[in-house]
Amino acid sequence: MECLMPETKKPSATFLVIGAGELGLAVINGLLEQHPESAGSVSVLLRPPADAAGEQAKHPLEGKGLHIVRGDLATETVDGLVAIFASFDTVICCTGFVGGPGTQRKITKAVLQAGVERYVPWQFGVDYDVVGHGSGQPVFDEQADVRDMLRGQSATEWIIVSTGMFTSFLFEPAFGLVDLERPRVHALGSWENRLTVTTPGDIGRLTAAILAHEPRIRDQVVYVAGDTFSYTQLADMIEGHLGRDVERVMWDMDRLRSEVAAHPDDGMRKYHLAFARDTGVAWDKETTFNAAQGIAVVDVPAWLDQREAA
Repeated sequence: MECLMPETKKPSATFLVIGAGELGLAVINGLLEQHPESAGSVSVLLRPPADAAGEQAKHPLEGKGLHIVRGDLATETVDGLVAIFASFDTVICCTGFVGGPGTQRKITKAVLQAGVERYVPWQFGVDYDVVGHGSGQPVFDEQADVRDMLRGQSATEWIIVSTGMFTSFLFEPAFGLVDLERPRVHALGSWENRLTVTTPGDIGRLTAAILAHEPRIRDQVVYVAGDTFSYTQLADMIEGHLGRDVERVMWDMDRLRSEVAAHPDDGMRKYHLAFARDTGVAWDKETTFNAAQGIAVVDVPAWLDQREAA
């Protein structure tokens, strides 16, 4: 692990958050919690409004003192993105693959060409160094390419925040891993395989804390985790929450591969195969940044309790 450099950033550092979805808003809130006085130095990149009425409407984020920058990641050229990014010290990408294949490579190329001082790419997920290429999920391959691009240069500092899966995605009906109504839990590959998950709210707070850390963190992969568990432990947690037995169904590798082969355009089936691993998609919570800093996070039982109370 590289040595950490002393903090050199001026208090007036400017931030550009790309996207204002669930994660983007969480990162914005995290930045404002770290430095409540810094709203004027935070900008958000959003798509242009769809019509004239949208053009004239004031975006809610402007009420917080944030600046709105307009640009379409899907259609903007690299040079166009360079012109946007060059005004900012730190760029944090909080939008995933909505722009289509190649979007993250294009954003990263523009960040580097713009001479941005520090970049946090859209790597809020698994350990792409371990997963590497050929995982069965093409977007994972692109994430590995982004890491190669960042490590192939030295002018722009970078921080990758590895978070595991979003906690809510674990319970997404379309993903099909956990069905709280039936109730049923599916294991991917093996009951002993593990997953790491983190809530977007925690990711936002932890990303802001990582950026504010002294001595300065640079050119590192930083691991965070809300919870890490095996599929057996997940089923146990669901049973504890519901107070009754859950059906346990294992999807072995043969089944997962055949499902992808039969439905090559089904992204969820590709995700099932990509996450059916014993490496790269989980890490010990005790070794994370949040554990080292004593920052409280939301684990799966707490997330389930919050969901029930909502």
